Amino acid sequence: MFDTVYDVIVVGGGHAGGEAAAASANMGAKTLLITMNLQNIAQMSCNPAMGGIAKGQIVREIDALGGYSGIVTDKTAIQFKMLNKSKGPAMWSPRAQSDRMRFAECWRTMLEQTEKVDFYQDTVNGLLFEGDKIIGVKTSLGIEIKSKTVIITAGTFLNGLIHIGNKTFGGGRVGERAATGITEDLVKVGFEAGRMKTGTPPRVDGRSLDFSKMIEQPGDENPEKFSYLSITKPLEKQRSCYMSYTSLEVHDLLRTGFDRSPMFNGRIKSIGPRYCPSIEDKINRFSTKDRHQIFVEPEGWDTVEVYVNGFSTSLPEDVQDKALRKVAGFENVKFFRYGYAIEYDYFPPTQLTHTLETKLIKNLYFAGQINGTTGYEEAAAQGLMAGINAALNVQNRKPFILKRNDAYIGVLIDDLITKGTEEPYRMFTSRAEYRTLLRQDNADLRLTPLSYELGLASKERMDRVIEKQEKTDLFVKFLQETSIKPEVINPILEENNTAVINQSMKLFKIAARPQLNFNDIRKIPKVKTFITKNNIDYEIIEQTEIHVKYAGYIEKEKNQADKLNRLENVLIPSNFDYSKVKSLSIEARQKLTKIQPATISQASRISGVSPSDVSVLLVYMGR
Repeated sequence: MFDTVYDVIVVGGGHAGGEAAAASANMGAKTLLITMNLQNIAQMSCNPAMGGIAKGQIVREIDALGGYSGIVTDKTAIQFKMLNKSKGPAMWSPRAQSDRMRFAECWRTMLEQTEKVDFYQDTVNGLLFEGDKIIGVKTSLGIEIKSKTVIITAGTFLNGLIHIGNKTFGGGRVGERAATGITEDLVKVGFEAGRMKTGTPPRVDGRSLDFSKMIEQPGDENPEKFSYLSITKPLEKQRSCYMSYTSLEVHDLLRTGFDRSPMFNGRIKSIGPRYCPSIEDKINRFSTKDRHQIFVEPEGWDTVEVYVNGFSTSLPEDVQDKALRKVAGFENVKFFRYGYAIEYDYFPPTQLTHTLETKLIKNLYFAGQINGTTGYEEAAAQGLMAGINAALNVQNRKPFILKRNDAYIGVLIDDLITKGTEEPYRMFTSRAEYRTLLRQDNADLRLTPLSYELGLASKERMDRVIEKQEKTDLFVKFLQETSIKPEVINPILEENNTAVINQSMKLFKIAARPQLNFNDIRKIPKVKTFITKNNIDYEIIEQTEIHVKYAGYIEKEKNQADKLNRLENVLIPSNFDYSKVKSLSIEARQKLTKIQPATISQASRISGVSPSDVSVLLVYMGR
């Protein structure tokens, strides 16, 4: 049946697996995607949404690199919001509610239309090694499939264990069995494994809810979209979400089930996500708060199923039922399914290189929750990068690694590889030192040229980036060279409570004032004529405004990044013997030996390695 040797086998069909298969195939690698159930490709296991704070930037970056997540999100969105619009552009983060069923359908359709992707429905329960290399996988039917590289994207399925109250049963997701054998094979060859936990809230019948008692949360009046390609369009109609609150009565009812909670009675020993805690964890940790927000999110255009965001729980069913009925609008709630917690195996990501290839076994890559992350976006980003690097490996081309000043994806992978994680890792804007450079609006300018060189981004993508850059530069130059007379601009300045001018001034200087936005600047006849004549769209105007207003900050971050990159260029030999460097602290020697950083810059970011340790290494490396 499988007499061919694949270039890439992807194990798992979630968000990481989908992006990995698409990337490797689009780069010319013969790819096989193996998943337990082809109906569940890119299933939204938890909330029906993509993006959010920092996560939205990641989806934009995936799209700029030629990935599918942004396109699928746009095609299946039911609501769009740009979060943090009241803050500076470094904080703006797109988020979309998706139609859960259409999302998975669209992903599968796009993968099926991708040349060089083969599909096989089965469970991988063994890995085939030859010395320190992986050469393929073995399935539950006993079929051995050979491959030059393997990417494992197993999500929460590795020895998954589901908890609801006192009940515990195996499963990778409710209604789906766990995957066994992979962890055991990896541990046998020397990998370190651990356990993590995540959870999900109840799904309920929207027909049983009273939305009049909740606060409506509509989408943006002028919604944008994720993908930079013109094949997707902004939403013309949207579905609202709603917000309600818990109360002290709800909290008291939830506490009645604590003695049967697997989180509190010791049955769950693994660590859950700090930034997406269960409702029982919230009322326990924040006992002084008398209420918590509940976001009521529709699951699609036509379904009545509703996701109860903020009520993640593993408490017994009767407790979930009694407590949720006391939330405003939920008095007559009917459950589609109860919330639950799930424990699963992960592998500390310090065992990987920056390509996501394992250090121990060549040609083996890990992506997604197996690396200790949480979230569709973080998983998809890793899948994309693993897929790219597996294809490059097969083609004997140099690896593709994004630095911390290149992308949030670069920050994500560097954090995992360098610092590791003992709790589910979630991306935030605060994790990036260069967030003024890593904005959601310029992901295409930053990354599409790199992807085009790889042969992943299409010519259409590259042409759009070139046009965007050329028109932005043209607009900036126009503002720098064009003067405006006081009698033309002063009425606009007075209207915005900013100082008038008494002589002609360059438009660039006027446009840089924080009191003005480009809606004001567009009122100027010269500007209006320029925009019309040069066919300048909203995206170019936004890009120009950010450049004008934040030029100083952007330049400062670029200079800081350049300094960091000098240390990135100081390479440390592989398998360097740190025990020879007696001037290093004991902790630094231990951490450096374990992680084996590739550069001095990476070494400097390892917890326990001090600036003086870095200085010692620089001297030792002849710097």
